[in-house]
Amino acid sequence: MPDQTLAEAQILTRELRDSLSPQQVIELILEGNARFASGRSTRRDWVAEQQGTAEEQFPAAVFLSCMDSRAPLTAICDMGIGHAFNCRIAGNAVNDDVLGSLEYATAAAGAKLVMVLGHSNCGAILSAIDNVHSGNMTILLARFQNAIEETEYAGERTSANPAFVDAVAHTHLRRTLWKIRERSLTLRELEAAGAIAMVAAIYDLESGRISLI
Repeated sequence: MPDQTLAEAQILTRELRDSLSPQQVIELILEGNARFASGRSTRRDWVAEQQGTAEEQFPAAVFLSCMDSRAPLTAICDMGIGHAFNCRIAGNAVNDDVLGSLEYATAAAGAKLVMVLGHSNCGAILSAIDNVHSGNMTILLARFQNAIEETEYAGERTSANPAFVDAVAHTHLRRTLWKIRERSLTLRELEAAGAIAMVAAIYDLESGRISLI
């Protein structure tokens, strides 16, 4: 593990980013989340980081995460400006534009990790379970139906049951990671070569903790 962590690096340089393995990036993100959850987040000079990254950036990771306002990645992972790309879309759903963004972040910009990050009590999952039909949301929510059907759960299978909602979220995260590998030759090849890692994780809104799944 390098002496300088992602949190301590006011500006993430190419040299520091490239010195990290994909597994080290995962560990540093989880360590940053542990600091956040325990109230020990790093004090940052945001203006210095903004100015220091204005001309170039060398993010170590790219997140595909939900747009939920309670899960801002920079905060919950104790990261600074320029440390990670973040694709945010309701329910961390995958489409061609998202895949292209993940490919840009890794193949073109050098990020070492793709993390698909969901969260507990996800509103998109809740709405999909309730089979909500409303404008363009109808198409978005349809992306979660297979996860609902594939989730094995013996209890009450409704949006009123938080345990079922979270079980569906776990199924959806695993399916999303599978879809990324299936639909992106670029990412599959980078992963097979060891240049990147791809993982799924979930953020618990109550504890503030991220767990790999």
